[in-house]
Amino acid sequence: MRRLRRRPPPVEGSITGKARVDKRTKDLLVRLSPGEIAVIDHADIDRVAAEGLVQKQAAAVINASASSTGRYPNLGPLVLCSAGVHVIDGAGPDVMKLSEGARLVIRDGSVLRPDGTEVAHGKVLTLEDVEKTMDGAKQAISGELERFAENTIGYIKDERDVLLEAARLPEVKTDFHGRHVLIVVRGYDYKEDLAALGAYIREVKPLLIGVDGGADALLEVGLKPDMIIGDMDSVTTEALLSGAELVVHAYEGGVAPGHERIEALGLPSVLYEATGTSEDIAMLLAYERGAELIVAVGTHSNLIEFLDKGRKGMASTFLVRLRVGSILVDAKGVGRLYRGRVRRSDLLMLVVATIAVMGIVIAVSEPLRLKLGIYWEDIGAWWFSVRRAIF
Repeated sequence: MRRLRRRPPPVEGSITGKARVDKRTKDLLVRLSPGEIAVIDHADIDRVAAEGLVQKQAAAVINASASSTGRYPNLGPLVLCSAGVHVIDGAGPDVMKLSEGARLVIRDGSVLRPDGTEVAHGKVLTLEDVEKTMDGAKQAISGELERFAENTIGYIKDERDVLLEAARLPEVKTDFHGRHVLIVVRGYDYKEDLAALGAYIREVKPLLIGVDGGADALLEVGLKPDMIIGDMDSVTTEALLSGAELVVHAYEGGVAPGHERIEALGLPSVLYEATGTSEDIAMLLAYERGAELIVAVGTHSNLIEFLDKGRKGMASTFLVRLRVGSILVDAKGVGRLYRGRVRRSDLLMLVVATIAVMGIVIAVSEPLRLKLGIYWEDIGAWWFSVRRAIF
C-alpha cells in the first residue's frame, strides 16, 4: 500500500467540500449538491454525464480513471473544462475508498484530508490538454469503428428475431395503433427539444413514453407519461407512482436490478429481457404495435453518442433505427433549428390594426357611441372644474 504523505494544511486557492463517491456517475448526480466534490470512476466521460456535473454545480471532479482514454473524441472532459470545473484525472482506484460525505481539500492535483494528509494525486486537466487528446482520438477512431461494426454484426446474429418480428416483444395494455408516440430519453439537448415541441404535444396529444429518467423529464414540464420503460435505476419514485404502465428492462440472464424496487412499491409491471437498450425496446414496441409516427427526444443518433455509451448494446440502437426509420422523426436539435423573433414592424402593425378595429366597432355601434359621448362630456366637465380650482 502506498505510504501516505503529509502535506501542510490547505492554503488560499484550495477547493474544499464534501465528497460524493460513486462508480456510476448518473447515480452520483442524484445525491450531488452544489459545492460538493464528485468522486467517480468513469473512463471516457460522456457529454451527458459532464453536463449533469456542471448543472449540479460540482466544485470539482476527481476521476479514478482517465477522463479520456483516446479511444474516440468523447466530449465530457471538454464540457467540464469549458465550464471551469476543476478536474483531477487518473487519481487511481484508492480514491474510490473515500467515505461518502468525507471532507476533502483539493490543491492542484492533490486530494487532501483537512489535516493535510494526501489520499490521492492525479493530473489536473486543462482545456489545452483536452483539445490535444481529442485531436489524437479523432485520428484513432478507425479502430473504434471496426469494433462497433463487429458488435453490430454480433447483435444481428444474436437478436435478429427482435429486428424482424414482434413475437418476442412484451404484451402491454397501452394501445399504440394509429397514434403518434413521443419517446423521451434524458440525453443530449432533451430540455430544449421538449420545450420546442410544446405546441405539437398540446395539439396532437401523442402517447408519452419515458425511458428511465425520461419519465422525470416529462414530469418536469408538466406532462404525465403513459408508459415508463427501463431498468428503473434512474427514475424517481414520483414518476413510478404517476400511473404510467411500467415495462422493466431485464438484461441477459433475466437480471433486472429495478424489479425488486417496483415490487416493493406494489406496482404492476411487465418484465422484458433484451440485450439492447431501453430506448430500443420503446421504439420497437411503438413500431410493431402500429404507431403512426415516432418522435424521439434525447435519444442516440450519431456515432459519437453511440460510443459515448461505451457498451456493446449500442449496436442494437443503430439497427433498431434502421428498422423503424420509416416512421421515426428525431427531434434532436429542433430547439436550435429556429427561434422566432417578433419584429418591431409586426408589433406596430398589430397596434394599428387594433386601433382600426376599435374605430370600426365604435362607428357601427349606436349605444357605444352614445356611451363614449357621455364619458367624453364627463371628462370635459372634470377638466373644467380642475382649471377653475387652479386659476
